Amino acid sequence: MKTIWLAIFIVSSLLLIAVLLRNRLPWGWLRGFGLHLVLAAALLYVLNATELIPGLHVPLNPITIGTIVVLGVPGVALIVGLQWVVV
Repeated sequence: MKTIWLAIFIVSSLLLIAVLLRNRLPWGWLRGFGLHLVLAAALLYVLNATELIPGLHVPLNPITIGTIVVLGVPGVALIVGLQWVVV
């Protein structure tokens, strides 16, 4: 079963790359996404290192960074609020 999922992943990744190269999309979106990714990770790191909110530690993992990349500063508030309420 793992082999089937791996094959589907590889084929879909290759097809996605083919579509991106075929349509000649501008590479500016990739630079913007990379910048947002780095800024999100840096913001989480600063939030954890300075301990602005005592007792709060937001883990640096793909889920939290992805949420902040997509939502921006409200994503930070969402993650902090969830951390505060749930944990």
